[in-house]
Formats: sequence, C-alpha cells, structure tokens
Amino acid sequence: MAVSLREYRAKIKSTQSMKKITRAMELIAASRIIKAQQQAAAAAPYARELTRAVSAVATFSDVDHPLTTEKENPTRAAVLVISSDRGLAGAYSASVLKEAERLAEKLRGEGKSVDYYLAGRKAETYFKFRQRDFVESWTGFSDKPTYDDARTIGNTLVAAFQADESDESDEDAVDPRLAVDELHIVFTRFRSMLTQEPSTIRLLPLEVVEGTEPPAEGDLLPLYEFEPSTNEVLDALLPKYVHSRIYYCLLQAAASELAARQKAMKSATDNAEDLIQKYTRIANQARQAGITQEISEIVGGANALADAAGSE
Repeated sequence: MAVSLREYRAKIKSTQSMKKITRAMELIAASRIIKAQQQAAAAAPYARELTRAVSAVATFSDVDHPLTTEKENPTRAAVLVISSDRGLAGAYSASVLKEAERLAEKLRGEGKSVDYYLAGRKAETYFKFRQRDFVESWTGFSDKPTYDDARTIGNTLVAAFQADESDESDEDAVDPRLAVDELHIVFTRFRSMLTQEPSTIRLLPLEVVEGTEPPAEGDLLPLYEFEPSTNEVLDALLPKYVHSRIYYCLLQAAASELAARQKAMKSATDNAEDLIQKYTRIANQARQAGITQEISEIVGGANALADAAGSE
C-alpha cells in the first residue's frame, strides 16, 4: 500500500509541475498573439495596395514581362513551405506539411518538378529525416518574423525565378539548373483564435483574372502612368511585391502558430488537471484501503490475543 501510495503522490507532483509549465506557455502565447495579430493587420494594407498596383500595371499594359507572362511549357516550380521553429503547437506544422505534399502531388501531376524552399525547423527536420532534397532553408524567426527575413527569402526566390535571364558571367548569378517557372507559398492563414487553415497561393507569375461582373465601388484598379517605361516599373515592383507577399504570409503564419500553441497548451493544462484529480482520487482510495487493512489487522491481532489469554 505504502509503495503504491508513494508512486501516486510522485505522479501527482510531476503532473502539477507539468501543469505549471503548460499554463505558463499558454499565457506567453496569449500575450504574444495580440502583437502578432496587430503586425499582420498593419502589413495587410501595404500588401493589398502593392498587389493592386502590380495588377493595374499588368492589366493596362501589353508588355512581355516574367511577372505576368505564363511560360508555354512550365517544367519546374518552387514551393516555399512556412512552418514553425518549435513544437508544442498541436498539428500546426503537420497540417502545413500535408498541404505542401498535396500541392507537390498536384504540380507533379501537371508534369512539373518541384524545388522546395523551407522556412522553419519543423519543415527542415521533416525533409532531413526522410532524406528528401530541398534547395535552401531559413530558421529562427517563425514566431517573430521581420521584413528583413522576408527580403532574404524573397531575394533567393526571385533569383531562382529570373535565373534563365541572368548573366552567366555574373558571380552572383543563380545556377540555371535551379531556374523555376512558378513560385508557390504554403502557409497557415489566420482566421480567428479558433480557426487557422493551411493555404496555398501562387506568387509568380501573377495571375490576372478577368471577371465577368462589374467591380464593386472601391474595387476599381487605379490608373498609372509608367515612367520611364513599363518594363522598368515592373522590374522595380517585382522584388517589392514578392517581399511584401512573403512578409504577409510569415506574419499570418506567426499569428497562427501562436494561436495553435495557446490552444494546445490550454488543452494540455486541462488534461493535466484531470490527471491530477484522477491520481488524487486513486491515492485517496489506496490510502483508505490501507487504513482499513491496518485497522483490520489490529482488530484481528487483539482478538487473537484475547482468545489466547482466555484459553490459558
């Protein structure tokens, strides 16, 4: 009885310690998610207006530019997978990786090979463990991304997208074997504190969709005068557009990661409390059973002594 009771008390103590840890992580995630939401909301207008500007240039110009021109026979696509650096966030990273696998299967079905670019240690570990190739990875900023991080990733992707047009004599030119015809991003879109969904967007070439219904008031694309030329405007807008979209996706992923971690840690805290109650109940039952057994042994011993004294 004593050994069993001691084991349950040790389990209660360890579970209480774990509960303190998960509760602290829940509070940390809850305090940081507000800032992450504010950053994502602050970046949205710039990304939206820049996208409108690029769409306007692509719509009202008849230039042949890689930003908006579909290649006749695209054979290679780059996929940027945005995951987390740390775990304890439920199925956050697993859902993103599963969405990336679905996208890769779709692209291969279209006859395109896939080059992976990874953001986050979870994606990097996933590919290394399965001994799968990837071109480059970036880690250490999944829950606190900056525009510099987005610029670093964007420059690499833009260089791969423009590798066919780069000068081979340039020392910084990308290996033509890494040239891609499309750029895709797989990330987690933040809908609410309870809902985060894996999403896929095609970053380049820009998809210009011609609608059949008239646009609503306020949705009309602005008119621009292109100086010095449309090609130079698009050359200048291309990296800024890519950087802003990647930064927006990183911020969305960061808010989603913190929300998923808060939800996972709250669930872990609740489960720890249930375990504590369960172990406490079992320990009390074991203690009561031990006391009952000791009383029975004492009563039995007294009766035996009384019988022995009476027989003399």
